Amino acid sequence: MSNRRKIEHAPDETRPHIVVKKARRLLELWQDGQILACFPIALGSSPLGPKRLEGDGCTPEGEYYICTRNEASRYYLALGLSYPNRHDADAGLKAGVISAACYRKIDDAQRRRARPPWDTALGGAIMIHGMGAGRDWTAGCIALENGDMDVLWSRCPLGTPVSIEP
Repeated sequence: MSNRRKIEHAPDETRPHIVVKKARRLLELWQDGQILACFPIALGSSPLGPKRLEGDGCTPEGEYYICTRNEASRYYLALGLSYPNRHDADAGLKAGVISAACYRKIDDAQRRRARPPWDTALGGAIMIHGMGAGRDWTAGCIALENGDMDVLWSRCPLGTPVSIEP
C-alpha cells in the first residue's frame, strides 16, 4: 500500500506540474507526461518529515499549487505555494495548533484556489525560489540555482500543481 496522499487536484497532463523529491533533493518539471527538466534543490534546515509549525525549518509534504509570483523577491524570483493546504489544516486543527476559524480560512482559500493565510501557527509563505541549491539552508522553502529558477518562472503560471514527496 502506498503512503502517498491523494492528489486533491490531479495535474492536467498538458499543463506543467512540479514534483519535488525531498529525499533525493530534486525538483522535476513535467508536462505532456514527460520530464522537461530536473534540478537540484535545497530545503529547509530540518528537511526530514512534513512541516507542522511556524519556525520548525521543515519543508512541507503534500499537494499544493502556485498561488503567488514575486519577481521582486530578495531570493531572486519566487513562486509561492498554497501551504498550508486542507490536509495541513486538518492536522493542525486536530492537534489544537489552529482554531476552527483559521481552518475555515484555509479551506476557503483551497476551494477558491487562492493563497491561504500565511500568518498561521502552521507557518506560511513557503516558496520555490532562487539563490542556491548547494546545501539545506531555507526556513522551509525550496531553493534552486537562479538559472534553474528562470526556467520554472517562464513555464509555471499561477495554479501550477506542485507535489512534494518525502
